[in-house]
Amino acid sequence: LIENRNGLVVNGMATVVDGYCEREAAKAMMNDAVQAHDYPRPEITVGADKGYDAQEFINACIQDIGVVPHVAQNTSNRTSSVPDEIANTDGYAISMNKRKIVEQVFGWSKMVGALRQVMLRGLARVDLKVMLTFTAFNLTKMRRLLGWTGKVRLTKA
Repeated sequence: LIENRNGLVVNGMATVVDGYCEREAAKAMMNDAVQAHDYPRPEITVGADKGYDAQEFINACIQDIGVVPHVAQNTSNRTSSVPDEIANTDGYAISMNKRKIVEQVFGWSKMVGALRQVMLRGLARVDLKVMLTFTAFNLTKMRRLLGWTGKVRLTKA
């Protein structure tokens, strides 16, 4: 789960691959994010790729969790589950551009964070490595956001 404004990782988890795990993990993380907001909360949106364009996921976002699903419409040989009222908004167009930010996190995690080939056994250990890697990503991102150069000046007292 990525925060769009600065590209920081808000939440993440490792799951067992079964074909539905990404959508289930996304729903769990969105639910946590909604509960963390103070009330009254602003409108919360979620951007996602075509793999999340399933009626069950869209309904869960709107009805159960209370977020607006800005999911890329999958219209190849099928009808998209994303309502046209959502797809025709300005916020939807912005989300379609911003959703690419998450790919930067995965690229960094595989090249720098050693998640290309995880040498651990057990979901708990892999999840811990994923969270530590995302934390390291956030620290490097915050360093750049704050403009820290890494140079230290020594002065005499």
